[in-house]
Amino acid sequence: MEKKSQRIYKTIMLVVLTVFITFIITSLFMYKYIENNTLYGLIKQNQVASSTSLGDIDSYLKKIKSAMTNYYLWNDKIDDQALKDGAVEGYVAALGDEYTQYIPSSEMESYTEEITGSFYGIGIYMIADDESGRIVVYDPIPGTPAEKAGIKRGDKIIRVDGKEYTSKELSDISKYIKGEQGTKVNLVIERDGQELSFDIERAKINTNPITTEILKENIGYIKIPSFDTDVAKNFKQKYQELQEKGARSLIIDLRNNGGGIVDEATEIADYILDKGSTIISTVDNKGNKKVTTSENEPIINTKIIILVNENTASASEILACSLKDNNKATVIGTKTYGKGIIQTLFSLSDGSGLKITTAEYYTPNGETIHNVGVTPNIEVKIPDDVKNPYALSNEEDSQLYKAIEELTK
Repeated sequence: MEKKSQRIYKTIMLVVLTVFITFIITSLFMYKYIENNTLYGLIKQNQVASSTSLGDIDSYLKKIKSAMTNYYLWNDKIDDQALKDGAVEGYVAALGDEYTQYIPSSEMESYTEEITGSFYGIGIYMIADDESGRIVVYDPIPGTPAEKAGIKRGDKIIRVDGKEYTSKELSDISKYIKGEQGTKVNLVIERDGQELSFDIERAKINTNPITTEILKENIGYIKIPSFDTDVAKNFKQKYQELQEKGARSLIIDLRNNGGGIVDEATEIADYILDKGSTIISTVDNKGNKKVTTSENEPIINTKIIILVNENTASASEILACSLKDNNKATVIGTKTYGKGIIQTLFSLSDGSGLKITTAEYYTPNGETIHNVGVTPNIEVKIPDDVKNPYALSNEEDSQLYKAIEELTK
């Protein structure tokens, strides 16, 4: 009887799925943060064919729905919304693309807040460290509850509110740590072989992630942990401040930068490249090619080093390869992650969302990045005996040392 109930439960999810797929096809529209009118047009053109292809499934599932209505024991306890979300999540996940996903309406607000760089949480950037099997803090955002509580770069997160997390659960832990303003979350972290516990109150986080420094020989240093809204504008301001302090060359640190909004990265490239230079090109599933070029004369004319590592991904790879291929920067570090595809976020009329991989991008030299990465001009590894590669001092940082050496030749 239990197995029969399980089979019946699966079938009702298929019923809901068919109804919702038809709903998607007829009500999909572009999410306001992404501009891609061509894709919207393609979806409209395919409405009729897609609806027809679902006809046989729809007929079959109507029979199953009839059986469910008549025989399912606990039909009064069915959560239709949960079934719909679960069915569509499974349908999208079956593509096998980790970057294409369905976002339930209950999670859409927090998701879009994260994209724009404003959300409720504790204020940390995290990374999955497969070597230790832990999620590691690679930057507490200045002025946030996490920094004020004493969370430091390189802390390994062991437990959150008593639940243990591994490096494979970065998305889960990120969702959990966010929450309502004023509520508290407990983090147990490992630091220097010891476990420490922190009770941290959630607050509104407005990210302004860029940090700067003047190094020896008047070298300006800018670290960009992610490409959130207005990062390009903030980058320009921070660079001008460094100039006023006497900076004569520049290091852009993109290590552990997992990406973000592509337009922010291309805008920074526009500050540096000659007008008309190719920044990046993209190709969609119809073979349509779009070339993004620099639209303005450069406002940054100095010697530049870009630091990258194996966690430099997506939008940060675009910035690195565009400056490298146009001979505007020397890239130092280790080969990057290799996420050379772009996602477009659509919003559905019920408030849920659909993030779809819509294009692959290529370097100005026409090379693919996806599953390949960007190869540095000068490969430099962090020594194996470094105690914590996510909390390097300037003395331990062999990649930064090499960058300074190159700029002071």
